[in-house]
Amino acid sequence: MADRSLRGMRLGTQSLQSEEGVEFSPRKKSTYRTTDGETFEVIFAADAEVPGVWESAKSGHEGVLLDINGEPVEGDRVEAKIARTHWDMLLERRTRAELEELLQERLDVLRARRGTQKIGA
Repeated sequence: MADRSLRGMRLGTQSLQSEEGVEFSPRKKSTYRTTDGETFEVIFAADAEVPGVWESAKSGHEGVLLDINGEPVEGDRVEAKIARTHWDMLLERRTRAELEELLQERLDVLRARRGTQKIGA
């Protein structure tokens, strides 16, 4: 039979350990405002880099970080980094002529393999 002290307690709702002796890490609150005027707070670790925008859990709108005076924080506008494609990375390692030669070699291998296979196999 279950211990009487645990009767009525739902599984996972409460910790059986106390907070005695627990030292919480330092934290800081950051305030954000959405375009429709909603303000909300997010708690971060004291040493965390606070993002300039954060999505509101309530409305789903994106909020802008506010300073202590309630004004939007002007972040450093960093230009979006253009993603390198696979082709760009290939061109960093080989010339176009080398790539065309490699392509022709692979095509020759594939064509030779196809020519030696039986039809319907």
